[in-house]
Amino acid sequence: MRAEAAASLGLARAYLSAGANATAMRFANKICIVTGGGSGIGKASCMQMASEGGRLVVADLDLASAQATVNAIAAAGGTAIAAQADVGSSAAVQAVVAQAVASYGKIDVIVNDAAMMKFGPIADIAEADFFATLTTNLGSVFFFSKYGVAHMGPGSAFVNVTSVHAYATSPNVVAYASSKGAIEAFTRGFALEMQSRNIRVNAVAPGSVDTPMLWNNPNVKSGIEKLEGPIGKPEDLAAAICFLASDDARFITGATLLVDGGRLAKLP
Repeated sequence: MRAEAAASLGLARAYLSAGANATAMRFANKICIVTGGGSGIGKASCMQMASEGGRLVVADLDLASAQATVNAIAAAGGTAIAAQADVGSSAAVQAVVAQAVASYGKIDVIVNDAAMMKFGPIADIAEADFFATLTTNLGSVFFFSKYGVAHMGPGSAFVNVTSVHAYATSPNVVAYASSKGAIEAFTRGFALEMQSRNIRVNAVAPGSVDTPMLWNNPNVKSGIEKLEGPIGKPEDLAAAICFLASDDARFITGATLLVDGGRLAKLP
């Protein structure tokens, strides 16, 4: 009996060890494009994916910020390249996709994190600002889905970053809230289209996260938008994004994961 118990214990330890190692390298041999990878949630996602074996394409409008993320990944022993991209431009997105394929030969994961916010009442906001917000936030998801999927095989994944503003919002951010709600609808529809190809499409909806976008928000500065409940760290969102992008979430598609520290669960 002692021998059998020892053998069982050894088997259990080996199983747990194998499981831990598999989790630690969920992105081994996977090519991951992350937009907005120069800062905030995008950068944290790049760092975690690289730490788990992923090879990254760090896309950002600010090439210097993208390169800084690449340098941080390289310093930690990972592999990454920087790509400058206005994600609201079809040509720029196609160039990023081409760069990824030329460098690595394929794409396994696309994280659509890049976003912008324009503020003002609908009666006053400039038409150009309204449509620029939609093009950057929603259009980028369309462009990377349309042009990226041709280079993605079974088991690949998209993760789109939306917002609690898709559910409950504040005045003067209708363009942003509209784009984020549309991303969730896009995610559901595209997930259905990709089911036959075994490519998953999901989204995360962050609440308040400690990023420059939060602290530079004039509604937050003025108190129009109340920051109730805990404020998350970029790494909290990166953990959720990496889960949905990994094989751990192989039976999840068309879903939006709310990652807001319970903000929307509380009655006003």
